[in-house]
Order: sequence, then C-alpha cells, then structure tokens
Amino acid sequence: MERLLIVAALTAVIHLINTLVNAVRISGVRTRRLATAFSLYNVIFLFASTANSIQGFLLASIMEKVIEAGQLQSGVRIPDDQLIFDPGYQVLLVSLDKDIRMVIVAATVGTLIGAVLIPAFVNIFNRAILLFDEIGSVPRLIGLVMFSPRRFFKLTGQIYLPHKSSFKAATARKMAIPKTFLVLNLIVTGIYTTGILSTIYAAALFPSFRLVAATLSAVVNGIATILAATVVEPTSAAITDQAIRGERSEDDVKQMAFYLTVTRLLGTVFAQLIFVPSALFVKFVATLLA
Repeated sequence: MERLLIVAALTAVIHLINTLVNAVRISGVRTRRLATAFSLYNVIFLFASTANSIQGFLLASIMEKVIEAGQLQSGVRIPDDQLIFDPGYQVLLVSLDKDIRMVIVAATVGTLIGAVLIPAFVNIFNRAILLFDEIGSVPRLIGLVMFSPRRFFKLTGQIYLPHKSSFKAATARKMAIPKTFLVLNLIVTGIYTTGILSTIYAAALFPSFRLVAATLSAVVNGIATILAATVVEPTSAAITDQAIRGERSEDDVKQMAFYLTVTRLLGTVFAQLIFVPSALFVKFVATLLA
C-alpha cells in the first residue's frame, strides 16, 4: 500500500507539472520571451521526468508482487501461462485493477491542482524570465529561489487563484482555436495517462511474457508522443507565435490554455475508460511478439 501511495503522489506531481505548460505559453506571450519561458519550464519538467522513471520502477515492482502472491497463495507452483486461470489470482487482478484506477484518479487530481495554480505560475514565470535576463544563469536563478525564496516570491507580485470571471471570459468569447486539436489533446492525454499503467496491468494478465508486455509502454507512449508532436504542439505553438507577432490577442492564448487544461483534465477521465481495453491490446501485441 505504501508503494501505491508513492506512485499516486508521483503521478499527481507529473500531471501537475505537465499542466503548468499552459502557464508558460501565457507568460511567453506577455514577456515576448517564449523560448526563455520554455527553457526555464524544462528545469521544472526534469522533476516530472525523474518522477516518471521512479513511477515505472515502483509499478513494475507492484506487478511482480502480485504475480508472486498469486504463486504463493495457491500452495503449489503454477506455470505462468496457467496462473491467470487460478481463482485466487483473479481476485488479485481485481485488486490490482482498483489500485491502478486510484493512480489514474491521482492524475486527475494533479491536473486539477495544476489548473488552479496556472494564474499564480504565470506571475512566477514572468518574474523568473525577467530575473533570468538580469542574472543570465539558470544555476544562479535556482540559487536565488532556494536560498532567498522570500525575496523571489516578493518580486513575483500578487499571486492569485482563478476567479469565476476568468472562466466566463474564456467561455463567453467565440471559439478562436481549432476544435479538432482540442479533441486530439484529450485523446493524447488519455493515452499518455494510461500508457505505462495499462502495460503493467497487461503484464499481470500475461505473466509468462510480462517483460515483453511491460516494455511495450514505450510503444504506447510513443503513439501519444507522435500525435502530440504532429498535431497538438504545432497548433498551440502557431497560435502562441501569432499572439507574439500581434496577429492574435493574448485572450486567444488564454482561451487556448483554458481549453487545453479542460481537455487535459477530461483526458485523465478518458483514461479510466480505455485503461482495460489498452491493457488487452498490449496483451494481444505481446502475444504476437512473443
């Protein structure tokens, strides 16, 4: 249970940080320093990457313990390819299903917290960009945040949370961004959220070839990455660049950030629906490869 809670916490942090990329877009438009904004964001994103690696290791460990428990409770050594038919092991799989769904809930919670923090982080990124221009060094900027946090946050100005007027402003305006790429953002988020979780569950469903199934997480996440890189990111980048050039208003970028955040949140819910089908698909592919 302790490992599961750690995985859930790491998942929430990963999705929180990924949601804050929308704050970077707004901040980049306001400061006219989009490249610098993303460069500073990548420093924070390193924490998400590290958390993702630890998460994968812990999930694999949980899966191995489920298989080991299935072998021990039967009292006799059951071949891995027959373990799935054992009633006791099926009970363990139901428990694993519930545990993984709790991790997906953590992804939703992390995304929601990230959405609430976007206005505050817009101000923080604004000041961080300006400080970076003065200091000219990321290590020195990190040192300022670590050793003089009061000074840094004092310089960020007023920190505030979203107000309902912000939601009204985003939804009342005519949609100025393509709807297709919002739908794709929802799908990409769903695949990304459930990618490693579905492959771990598939490994438990297919214990005799669990290593093959587990390693397919890179393939599942690769599909999400390709979709994001070819459709979602270019469109959001184009809208942001147009705002910087004055061809669009900042309100368009705010509206885009709002809807990208909403579809990201819905994507984590969508992950609950595709979790088991994705696991069965990974199991099928693993069977072919094995």
